[in-house]
This record gives sequence, structure tokens and C-alpha cells, in this order.
Amino acid sequence: MNLTLRVWRQEHAQISGAFVTYPVSDINPDMSFLEMLDVVNEGLIARQETPIAFDHDCREGICGACSLTINGIPHGPNRATTACQLHMRFFADGDTIVIEPFRAKAFPVVRDLVVDRASFDRIIAAGGYVGVSTGSAPEANALPIAKAIADRAMDAAQCIGCGACVAACPNASAMLFTGAKVMHLGLVPQGQAERSDRVLRMVDQMDAEGFGGCTNYGECHEACPKEIPLEAIARLNGDYLRAALSSREEDAA
Repeated sequence: MNLTLRVWRQEHAQISGAFVTYPVSDINPDMSFLEMLDVVNEGLIARQETPIAFDHDCREGICGACSLTINGIPHGPNRATTACQLHMRFFADGDTIVIEPFRAKAFPVVRDLVVDRASFDRIIAAGGYVGVSTGSAPEANALPIAKAIADRAMDAAQCIGCGACVAACPNASAMLFTGAKVMHLGLVPQGQAERSDRVLRMVDQMDAEGFGGCTNYGECHEACPKEIPLEAIARLNGDYLRAALSSREEDAA
């Protein structure tokens, strides 16, 4: 395959970036998108040019590190697929592919296609701890959980924190990410002790990081490689409202 890549290059966050065009040839259609970028970088290094910086780790759709916007879509055109799972056979010979970082105020560019998503880590850290024993492994059936509840909790727990939801949202909202983290702990018995305090702290941290508000576009769910349901946002709003009202009543008492 012969392709034309338009890649965002930016040395660091304090200077302006720009798109640079790279013609590439003889790309194997069975390569993953990141393997294609590896080949491009090998060519740049051979010409003593600076390789394209991009983030990656597991390359198995698990870690969420491969935060690329491909032709205007976070993680590319395939649904429920991370950039590392996207293969070149889904593009046509002669295509022009535009590659840029996730765009959000709370995700500042580190270099080229790499963004700093430490804001997500700070939201999770704000959630605090879970009140469970840290002793020996408990018996699997000692704490019965209805299958329907366990399934919904696991649906939310699939979130890999990649940030595609933020990049896809016109408001750069992190409600789907935060909702997923709140939902999977709020559904299981182990997460009940800190449920109210957790949601208040996490939402406060989310707002402090500069993420926008949710206005129900639904683009977050469409871009999510793990298809986290929009129910997570609804549950987040419900939990936050109950916790805020309860906190006010306690303050007034």
C-alpha cells in the first residue's frame, strides 16, 4: 500500500505545532496502525530525522495508551477498536491519513502525538480507597452479587482510561470516564462505604482539571473502544445529586 500521512508535529507544549506530510510506500495491509508508524519512524531515523513521538504500551487494546486521532476520529474509523488494534487493511491504497493527538485543554500535548492524561489519574486518586479487607483472598461466593448487577459493574469496569471520550466530545467532557469509575464501584457491595464521598471528590477533581460539562451529544459512547454505556453518566449524575443533598443536610444539622 502507498499512503500519504499528514502528521501533527510539535516539539513541546510551549511552541506551536503543524502538520507535516510524509509519503509512505510498501505498507503491508496486515500491519497494525502502530506498526505502520514504526515503519515510518525507521525510515525517518535512517534519514537522520526526528522520529514521530506517539504513545503505546500493551498494543492489545488493554492499556489505553495509544491515544491517536485518525482522520478526525479518536482511535480511527472502526467502532470498539483502539488505535493499536486498527489494521491498515481498513484503508485503501492511495489514501491520505491525518494523524493528530487527542485535543482537550486537560490533555496538554507533550510532544507530537503524545498528550499528558495525568488528569485522569488525579480523578481516580480523588476517589480514595475501597473499604475491603486486604488480608487473605476471600472465598469467591462469600459476598453474593446478583449476576445482573455484576454484569453492569463489569461493563463499566472495562474503561481503560484512554481519553477517547474526552477527545470526541465537543465540550471535552470527562463525564463518561468519571461515570464509569463511579458506576463500577457504586454497584458492588464493596464500594458502598465510600460511595457518597467518592462521587463528590471525583466530580470536584474532574471540574478542577478543566474538563467541560456533558450536554448529551453521545459522541463519547460512539468513540469509546470499550463501548461504555451512557448509563454511566446518568448514574454519576444521580449519585452526585444524592450525595450533595445529603452533605447539605449534614451541614445544616
